[in-house]
Amino acid sequence: MALDFAAGCVGGAAGVLVGHPFDTVKVRLQVQNVDKPLYRGTIHCFQSIIRQESTLGLYKGIGSPMMGLAFINAIVFGVQGNAMRKLGRDTPLNQFLAGASAGTIQCVICCPMELAKTRMQLQGTGEKKSKTKLYKNSLDCLVRIYRREGIRGINRGMVTTLMRETPGFGVYFLTYDVLTRALDCEPEQPYMIPKLLFAGGMSGIASWISTYPVDVIKSRLQADGVGGVYQYSGIMDCVRQSLKKEGWRVFTRGLTSTLLRAFPVNATTFATVTLFLIYMREGGECRIQDPEPQSVQLQPQTQPTSL
Repeated sequence: MALDFAAGCVGGAAGVLVGHPFDTVKVRLQVQNVDKPLYRGTIHCFQSIIRQESTLGLYKGIGSPMMGLAFINAIVFGVQGNAMRKLGRDTPLNQFLAGASAGTIQCVICCPMELAKTRMQLQGTGEKKSKTKLYKNSLDCLVRIYRREGIRGINRGMVTTLMRETPGFGVYFLTYDVLTRALDCEPEQPYMIPKLLFAGGMSGIASWISTYPVDVIKSRLQADGVGGVYQYSGIMDCVRQSLKKEGWRVFTRGLTSTLLRAFPVNATTFATVTLFLIYMREGGECRIQDPEPQSVQLQPQTQPTSL
């Protein structure tokens, strides 16, 4: 179990570095004012942030996920691995159940972390140097929210986080299990690393597509109250107002940048976790099959004499 936690930690850190710029774009698109939109789409949002806030603008709020996601992935992969051992049989249903249980447990950390990340990503929108910097960093953000709103404040969006993470992680691990079986991702098989990257990337895409509308509502609820103005009284009020103003397309806002982020992040995370586990379990020798075709022996081997 300790190996599962360590592998998840390493994989999570790798995933954050690859995917955070896409996440910043996703959040900006999800919560922008529909009456006065700042961005026309994913590419325009990327370009605007780089032009107005520099490349570092894409990495706003990375402190929170870098501290939290490595730990979250350690929990997710640790709990999922332990749950599979408890369930006994390695079946697609058990993979879903183990993933769902892992997703539920990590929400305790995930929700406050994403709240801080969202607030930091929205801070100083369109400014290279924020003139009115409300939060110094992710930790300061959480401390200020706690002082103003208490425990309930730092857990804003917890219900929607649970609604997203529980089925999302079930789909995540189920898809990865199905694809790795279909692609025969074994250490002795050729092209194992490309297969792992593909399976991990597609697992992330499947997971996000299955729960993305909930993520839009979660982001809006967690962004609500910035500047002291609250728009929504709860989940259903947020859904009603969003649908009334923007129609059903509101639930796809930022989906392009999310899927662009999902593939490389989850490909990196799952491949890193799997290779780390293989390496550690093999005692430091990661035996992966050379993709070059092996020479075929033309002469039949002599059979051992039966006793």
